[in-house]
Amino acid sequence: MRLCGLRRGAELLRTCGLAEYHTSYRALSNLPDEKKELIKNGPDLQDFLSGELTDKSSWAAYKGNLKRLKGERLRLPPWVRTEIPMGKNYNKLKNTLRNLNLHTVCEEARCPNIGECWGGGEYGTATATIMLMGDTCTRGCRFCSVKTARNPPPLDPDEPFNTAKAIADWGLDYVVLTSVDRDDISDGGAEHIAKTVSLLKERNQTILIECLTPDFRGNLKAVETVAGSGLDVYAHNVETVPALQRHVRDPRANFDQSVNVLKHAKNVRPELISKTSIMLGLGETDEQIYSTMKGQ
Repeated sequence: MRLCGLRRGAELLRTCGLAEYHTSYRALSNLPDEKKELIKNGPDLQDFLSGELTDKSSWAAYKGNLKRLKGERLRLPPWVRTEIPMGKNYNKLKNTLRNLNLHTVCEEARCPNIGECWGGGEYGTATATIMLMGDTCTRGCRFCSVKTARNPPPLDPDEPFNTAKAIADWGLDYVVLTSVDRDDISDGGAEHIAKTVSLLKERNQTILIECLTPDFRGNLKAVETVAGSGLDVYAHNVETVPALQRHVRDPRANFDQSVNVLKHAKNVRPELISKTSIMLGLGETDEQIYSTMKGQ
């Protein structure tokens, strides 16, 4: 499984009043040559911002024709369009999740790549990321499409067992478990996550488990509970550079709190792999990125 998520960058660009920010993209060696050529010849962000583009296959076909044609519907360029989710693998995975009352970040965050990941296809295997503790979060981060509420429904006591059963039946070597934030629960759901990991390890001792956890409001006891559950990778995202934390994340989250969570997990189990991620393109500078990567 791999983690997928929809980042609502356009909304953040509007709300934060961000300046133009250029990023370089590394070539994806596993893409078909046709798609590589489309990306290479496609317009960059500034080209999209400067005018409306018609539906052609390369940037050369767009030049001199940047306005909507009269009587025609403006369509997305082919390099940003995705296929309608369908297929045997997609339907099988969706039915399994529904039958066991499980949720995925793929669905709840409205990820546009869900058809590619769940369907597998010619160049990959079917993947998904289980989202524990329901489909409703107590936080309201501006980049996320997951539902929010002050008091979500109670935790499903069968979810740890059902999750372990589903993943074990899929026969995976590596799995990523993520979750919503549950500030309405005293331990933030740490015991619930730990139980899921423990049950999964009982069914498959060789599987590698990564947990992308909440910050548990800085509750280090909760961090210890998850870190000691038997997982292999402890992940928690700082999401963005310190200067943009208040613009991007829920006010209850902050950079120092997130860093302390990661440090404590590593202190509890030094052999544990710790991991974090940040989003780029929200207005951060190169210097801020370097500083964030150093944990400053």
